[in-house]
Amino acid sequence: MIRVLNQKKYGNLRSEIKNDFLSAEPFPHIILDDFLDNIVAERLLEEHRNQGSAKNWGAYNHINERKSGITKYDKMGETTKLVIDDLSSDSFLSWLSNLTGIDGLISDPDLDGGGLHMIEKGGFLNVHVDFLAHTTKRSWSRQLNLLIYLNKDWDLTWNGALEFWDKSMTSPIQKIQPLFNRCVIFNTCEGSYHGHPHPLNCPVDVQRRSLALYYFRDEGRVQALSPTHYAARPEDGWLKARLIAADRKALGIYAMLKRHFGVKDGFIQKILRKL
Repeated sequence: MIRVLNQKKYGNLRSEIKNDFLSAEPFPHIILDDFLDNIVAERLLEEHRNQGSAKNWGAYNHINERKSGITKYDKMGETTKLVIDDLSSDSFLSWLSNLTGIDGLISDPDLDGGGLHMIEKGGFLNVHVDFLAHTTKRSWSRQLNLLIYLNKDWDLTWNGALEFWDKSMTSPIQKIQPLFNRCVIFNTCEGSYHGHPHPLNCPVDVQRRSLALYYFRDEGRVQALSPTHYAARPEDGWLKARLIAADRKALGIYAMLKRHFGVKDGFIQKILRKL
């Protein structure tokens, strides 16, 4: 039994949910509302709000994103740890395999790029395809993203929607509001362009909050580095497109340093916070 799951809705995975995942456009995905047990979801939000000073939050501030995150498991609250543990368990991995048809799924103990995320007023995340190979576990290919949103009384005019774009980056196909206890699961694959490209236009005392978990598969051979690939939208203009491309190259260099020289995210985040 997966303890944190809303058992009434998702304890037994129905065939129509699996069919919805596989047939979704522009790439396989599913939106699952009331995903967690409600008491668990409420406690998860409370812990998210009480994560302490800005020093606990790593800064992701560059051309392609402006957000904060916590990836260190030992800095998280007990309910947060429970959710991560349960959604990393063999039972849940089997549940995910049953949903997606992907065998051999592995959770990421490093929470590389995952964990708790927070976007404040003016923050954004440009459209991108996530890194397709684990940076340090060299034989792991990335397969799935799981996002749980923790935003009550969300105003649709705040520009907080998660956008799914077509493979040619001509237009968004889906816009998903980050509503409380909503889970979005999607394939991480070539062309799975997604993001939150519009700067958040919420009150200064409101934040866009989420928990992100990523799932991998051990391919038994070294996977080529495939860092996050940011892409310009048609309306971004020539200069912004050039800046996005330059930042993309910088991220490629950073991924190489992480894999081959052991550079840690914390070191870079300290620099980004100062900048």
